[in-house]
Formats: sequence, structure tokens, C-alpha cells
Amino acid sequence: MSAQPVLPHEPPSAPAPAAAAKLRSRIAAHKAADRWLPAFDRDWGAALEESRQTFDLTALHDVVREWQGRLDTAPAVAAFIASGFEDTDSVALEDVIGARR
Repeated sequence: MSAQPVLPHEPPSAPAPAAAAKLRSRIAAHKAADRWLPAFDRDWGAALEESRQTFDLTALHDVVREWQGRLDTAPAVAAFIASGFEDTDSVALEDVIGARR
């Protein structure tokens, strides 16, 4: 058995400084904006407060990455739902990855 070097985990790069503002405008233009915009504002506000208390921007970066992922995958999710596939035998995402903060 050969030993493999342990390389440090490379954290994802930080979003651009204006990424949250651009993301908010993308959310506002989405057809689910009436539901998603208040949720984004709530998540952003909580992350902002956490960052103020800890002097760490990780929570803000996580919110931007999470919402970018939601917007990027929304067309695929909509297509899946429109296709009529049955998904009642699925497992809740919260059961797999844990509850949101």
C-alpha cells in the first residue's frame, strides 16, 4: 500500500463583489420572484448579521453560491416537473444534507 500525500482542501473562490446585487436582480426577473425574493432577502440578512458578528464573509459567499445554484438548476427542475415523472418515492433533501440554518 503506497502512501498518498495529503493535499490541503482548496476552498472555492469568492464571488465577485457585486455578485449578490446581480443575483438579486436575476431572482427578481424569475417567474418565482414573489416567493424567492423574500427568501433570498431573509437568507442574505441572516448571513450579513452573522458576518458582522464574526468578521467572516463565508456566510455571505455561501448564500450567493446557494442561490446561484438554485437559479441555474431551476429550468431543469421545471422541465422535470412538467414531464410528469412521479417523484413521490423520493427522499427529502433535508434528510440527506440536513436542515438549513
